[in-house]
Amino acid sequence: MERTTDELISSPTPEQLVATSDRQVSHTDAITALVQQVSTVVLGDPHPIRLAAAAFASGGHVLFEDIPGVGKTLLAKSLAASLGGTFGRIQGTPDLLPSDLTGVTYLDEDSRDWIFRPGPLFNNVVLVDELNRATPRTQSALLEAMAEGHVTVDGTTHVLPDPFLVIATQNP
Repeated sequence: MERTTDELISSPTPEQLVATSDRQVSHTDAITALVQQVSTVVLGDPHPIRLAAAAFASGGHVLFEDIPGVGKTLLAKSLAASLGGTFGRIQGTPDLLPSDLTGVTYLDEDSRDWIFRPGPLFNNVVLVDELNRATPRTQSALLEAMAEGHVTVDGTTHVLPDPFLVIATQNP
């Protein structure tokens, strides 16, 4: 069904506005409930929890810069549990390779088939601790995953789970 230009640029009807408003309210309620649930585990300043929930709701990602021991890892784990999703953790080190994030393809000697073993990026919530310590090449692999929602390993594209949220940290 092809739509005319007038239909494409016309104003929404009152019914469409109400439906949109109802969806926004239900999303707002869901995010508020998520923040409240995570706040029962992560004590202290609720601002980082709200930032992570906003990043999740908008399909974005978040970078926290703070001293060690303030609950960044607990926040990421609690968020994953509250969403009913999976959690993965990556420790940023100078020797971290892109394949350590994305996964590898290996030859199964029994079946003689190439098998893809997914890396920690194949979780719903991924904590990348001390991102600034990783090499630019590894950071680039992470940025591809964050921006595109997929990774490429040995010429094959693998789609990441939905939802997908990266919480990266760095120490000041």
